[in-house]
Amino acid sequence: MNKVEEAIVCLRELGLPKAQQNERSALTLLALAGLGEKNRWSAATQPLLRTVDIMEFMRTEYGKDYKPNSRETIRRQTLHQFEQARIADRNPDDPTRPTNSGNTCYGLSDAARGVIVTFGTKEFAVTCEVFLRRVGSLRDSYRRTRQSVEVPLILPDGRKFQLSPGDHNELQSAVIGTMGPLFAPGATVLYVGDTASKHIVFEKQRLASVGVPIGLHDKLPDIVLHQEDAGWLFLIEAVTSHGPVSEKRHAELESLLANSPLSRVYVTAFLSRDDFRKYAGDIAWETEVWIAENPGHMIHFNEPKFLGPYEPNG
Repeated sequence: MNKVEEAIVCLRELGLPKAQQNERSALTLLALAGLGEKNRWSAATQPLLRTVDIMEFMRTEYGKDYKPNSRETIRRQTLHQFEQARIADRNPDDPTRPTNSGNTCYGLSDAARGVIVTFGTKEFAVTCEVFLRRVGSLRDSYRRTRQSVEVPLILPDGRKFQLSPGDHNELQSAVIGTMGPLFAPGATVLYVGDTASKHIVFEKQRLASVGVPIGLHDKLPDIVLHQEDAGWLFLIEAVTSHGPVSEKRHAELESLLANSPLSRVYVTAFLSRDDFRKYAGDIAWETEVWIAENPGHMIHFNEPKFLGPYEPNG
């Protein structure tokens, strides 16, 4: 067998599903172990690699040149399962690193390395058996570690969620937990995005009932609140690196919600005044700005009006 075939056998014995017993996953395992074709399994190391680094390893060591758009496939169809199976750890050097950071990296877990260095020896079957017996407790331990750095999100109705770590989700949690009760009391949370899982709250029926096209949810702002007694829809962009409610974004959302009978309140949220200053020149008129470090205040880009939807003829 060549190295890739051996890696597939290793993955099978480690309990990976059939969908991960393939060349892509085998090459990923070899990259995480730093093993070229001529290296012995006992020489396995634990380099910390980004997905692009893994792809570069595949190309230089094994001549497998995956297209750039394969990066997401490797992440979702191999690395995610490696994490679940306790073969790899994500950001072991910094668990607080945001999921969407360009520095997100993966490393072979200590437990997995302890198994694969024995591949091809009499000890391999035993180390596999021990690993598979322990993987449950290892998985639970890893889950607790990840949860300790995740961002808690509590909705007004008491539902609790864990958002992936990072400034963006810290800001989203502040918007819902602080801004909402202050400036949109009693509002229902209809949509919340998440940097890891695309969206964590997605009330499809409620959104559709107020004229929001759910088939285009990827075009929605980060947070959508519905203040039913006022007949207002809050459309909130949580900005940490890009995406305030600019003139262009305002026009896009107005077009998207053309069939909604509700009045719209557009809000750009920032963590700090410094963040706000960076984007102040891009913010559209007839919108609002909320800053988490000064939560009791709202900046109105609504000329003579205060908080509320802007009615062009009203």
